[in-house]
Amino acid sequence: MELDPARPSLSPEAGDFAALLRERGLYPQVPTAISAASHPAPGVQTQATTILAFKFAGGVLVAGDRRATAGNSIVYDRADKVLEIDSHSLMAIAGVPATAWEMARVLEHSFQFYRRSQLQEMSLEGKVRALSKLLRDNLSFVLQGVGVVVPIFAAYDAEAQLARLYFYDAMGAQFEAADFAATGSGSPAVRSVLYYENTWGSKPLTKRREAEAVVLALRALDTAAENDTATGGVDRRGKVYPIIKIISETGIRTLAEKDLARVFKQKVT
Repeated sequence: MELDPARPSLSPEAGDFAALLRERGLYPQVPTAISAASHPAPGVQTQATTILAFKFAGGVLVAGDRRATAGNSIVYDRADKVLEIDSHSLMAIAGVPATAWEMARVLEHSFQFYRRSQLQEMSLEGKVRALSKLLRDNLSFVLQGVGVVVPIFAAYDAEAQLARLYFYDAMGAQFEAADFAATGSGSPAVRSVLYYENTWGSKPLTKRREAEAVVLALRALDTAAENDTATGGVDRRGKVYPIIKIISETGIRTLAEKDLARVFKQKVT
């Protein structure tokens, strides 16, 4: 078969099908202004950061800022990173939201199925390992550099009658936190604040009342936002506050945004 000299051949160097379409004028053109304004750069994953959790006198406080980013673009400033799995379990997410939210849905359905089929709650150890297995099953995507999730899991242990806190790495290894945990791009600043307060502050974290714990969480996230552009902290102009949930023997309670606004105005700014 003779090749048309007017049409370029598919050499190894020209093996990119999209490049071939562009060369022949067949590739659809997207207006640059629309593409740049509405979408992040191609191949850039949406990421959700930053989350923290620590034990205080009334249980465990779990908090997360609201910002989701893709590269240097802010995708969304009201993302929910602290998810209720059941009446006594919380999962906070850092990493790719699409993967993390799907993991949360799988956990929720798994816990419901176990409760209805076995007529009892799944043990805390079983819940902790269930999340670890989901992370291990996601390992192939992690090795490809996509779908990375680094969560925090908090739950109330009915047998021991105390709230417990766990953090994970991207491969599914689980660790129980003695006092606090933080993950995400702003976590180094958060861990520094929590370590300082727990070691040299007015009192250890586990001795603080709820009002003191809420103030500390707001300050930690606001500090992280000063050092990390991917962390939203408190949006003073948009009046967007972090999500803060408390888990204790009575269950899970979400702090109202108006209460956070009042505390932030009185104690943080």
